[in-house]
Amino acid sequence: MKRLILIFLILALLVIVPFLIWGSHLEESMSLDRTVESMRSAGAWAWAVGLGLLIIDLFLPILGTVVMSALGLVYGWFWGGLLSGLGSVGAGVLAYGLSKRLGRRATIWLTGEKGLEEGEKLFSGETGGWLVALSRWMPVLPEVVACMAGLARMPFGRFFAALCAGSLPMGFVFAWIGASGEEQPVLALVLSAGLPPLIWGIFRLIYRGLR
Repeated sequence: MKRLILIFLILALLVIVPFLIWGSHLEESMSLDRTVESMRSAGAWAWAVGLGLLIIDLFLPILGTVVMSALGLVYGWFWGGLLSGLGSVGAGVLAYGLSKRLGRRATIWLTGEKGLEEGEKLFSGETGGWLVALSRWMPVLPEVVACMAGLARMPFGRFFAALCAGSLPMGFVFAWIGASGEEQPVLALVLSAGLPPLIWGIFRLIYRGLR
């Protein structure tokens, strides 16, 4: 477990450090107005710019909530929300896939065989689904948890369902904020924090019923 925690902290640092270095510059360059202007300058490809920014958030310190709000302002709450959710899902799937492709031997080298077993146990059960769903609205954690899920070989179906349960509400909430032209961080926090566990809980009930 110690090695898993160490890897978690290393991944978190890889996400945090770019923000510490370029944080002030990002706040200036990625304001809502500038992000909307960049999208509209792409014309019919504005949606691709938005999706691309959300996906490369895995590698670069992109302000994802600003991009989601910009998509809502450009395309309205529904299409902007759908695009925002898809972008977040795409980033999560990419993080999961890249981590999983390391292979079992490389993963054991990183985590140790006992650490891998503990990770597989954690992410194969219901706890893993909750971690993925809830992490999507938190800073830093989305990328880290998705990578850990890939390393631990979390079943993709469970991962994808939990990822959607967390990402889609987040996307629609911030797209709605952008479309309405209002800044309501408290409401956004309440909705994006409350909807993922509700949706994931409903999914789990349906899944159990089908089984």
